[in-house]
Amino acid sequence: MTNPKEPEKTAKPSADSIAQSASKAAKKGPPPVHLWNPPFCGDLDMRIARDGTWFYLGTPIGRKPLVKLFSSIIRKDGDDYFLVTPVEKVGITVEDAPFVAIDFDILNSGPDQTLTFTTQVDDVVTAGPEHPIRVERDPETGEPSPYILVRANLEALIDRKSFYRLVDLGTREEVAGKSWFGVRSGGQFFPIIPSEELD
Repeated sequence: MTNPKEPEKTAKPSADSIAQSASKAAKKGPPPVHLWNPPFCGDLDMRIARDGTWFYLGTPIGRKPLVKLFSSIIRKDGDDYFLVTPVEKVGITVEDAPFVAIDFDILNSGPDQTLTFTTQVDDVVTAGPEHPIRVERDPETGEPSPYILVRANLEALIDRKSFYRLVDLGTREEVAGKSWFGVRSGGQFFPIIPSEELD
């Protein structure tokens, strides 16, 4: 017989338990992770590498449906990333961004151009006011890292081959009185680099 005063010990969450909870929640449509407020259950040995590969216990997760399931319940609170279900919240490690944009399609050209990106987990987003593109540059090397907002505050790193294609589509426009080289999509211009740095 257990002592009623002793706190009940709960098992530490595993990838399997998170997947089961996420599967149940996903049956009703896209998981509303922003509405869930479960207790924090510690960190899970799960990592998303810069190239978008998911690892669990140091081993790549080879099943894409499982990766897609996990990717549907990511939440970013502050600078930290979590997998969230209605009953548990666990911390995971993200090396850069939780998604990688691996390709994009172009519709129209000029001012009416739209760029629709696909991520490694098959999310599809069209760059525009709700899904802006931004470019961060390494302060030491100047190397650009381009991102597109996928949902909430979760971004995809645009992969190198896609970024080179973006640069080929680039134009120059004035932003806040300064000429920038960038790309246009969804009626919006997204600056990449000051034009003077290209000249």
